Amino acid sequence: MDTNSIISLSLGIAAFIVFNAIFEVRFFEGTGRFFLGMLDTLAEHLGRYNTKRYVERVKKERIVKQKENVYAKYNRLVEGLILDFNLPLTLESFTSLLCIAFAIVVLIVVIFMKNVTLAVVVTVAIFIGLLTYFVMQSKAIKAEKLESIMDAEDIICPLAREGVLVAIKKVMESDEYIKPSIRPYFQQFIDNCENNGYSFKQAILLLNRQLGPKFDNFAKKAIVFEYNERKGMADIFLDIVDENAVLREINARKDRIFRKMNRDFLLKTVIIVLFFLYALSVDDFREFMLYSTFGKMINTVMISIICLSFARTQALQGNLGPGSDRK
Repeated sequence: MDTNSIISLSLGIAAFIVFNAIFEVRFFEGTGRFFLGMLDTLAEHLGRYNTKRYVERVKKERIVKQKENVYAKYNRLVEGLILDFNLPLTLESFTSLLCIAFAIVVLIVVIFMKNVTLAVVVTVAIFIGLLTYFVMQSKAIKAEKLESIMDAEDIICPLAREGVLVAIKKVMESDEYIKPSIRPYFQQFIDNCENNGYSFKQAILLLNRQLGPKFDNFAKKAIVFEYNERKGMADIFLDIVDENAVLREINARKDRIFRKMNRDFLLKTVIIVLFFLYALSVDDFREFMLYSTFGKMINTVMISIICLSFARTQALQGNLGPGSDRK
């Protein structure tokens, strides 16, 4: 833009501002209200559409058994993220927001790369990397919950000989034994047994569903103990304490290995990025990598390899499992 254009544009903007000030024309206010109204209308339509899709999906899942394919894996992954992060979203609304974010990022990347195809490839790689990062955080939340359940079991099991409900009530008297993240579930169990008319079996099975597979063994033994109690039978709970000790040791070993894998990956990525940034100080290299089509393709491949390697590393750690969810 030359000097005359800049001066003309500045004069035009100044005249527009003066015109709005003198005649009290609320141009931007009206424009902003218009766009906000349009966004509100679009959000309302999108919300109704997502609600309709959600109802149809729930109905279909009750009738037809879902086949194990890429859509089923995606649904399971997203539902797990929504649950772990306590997001106020459904699967459908999460997918809609993901699509909108994807379109916005593609538009931004196109501005820099000036190539739609490469921009889409880069955006896909970036979203895979982001999704993998959130899955990694989700695993950390699950590991923390698992540790909280094992801590609770270790306290409750030795006291269970007096009765499971009595043991849980005794442990709940102090705030330090059961972590706040799972404490409401145990409180609900007590209320269900004493105030809400649940049988012990119904209440412990509900607690089992809330705490997940790690609590399966305790719930089974609690039902057997509650309805078939015999002398010396309380020792069956002590096995759980021993299992938890072994599980903690295995998880600690895995955690050390995974930390080393993640640290090595991060270190190698930082070295590559720093070397690339240093190389950009050479004029010919910068011109080739940032402005030529072949250079942009190399950049796209590099970003894709880094994001996919990150996803592969985390998938490998996921396949090895947290140790308890597969029981």
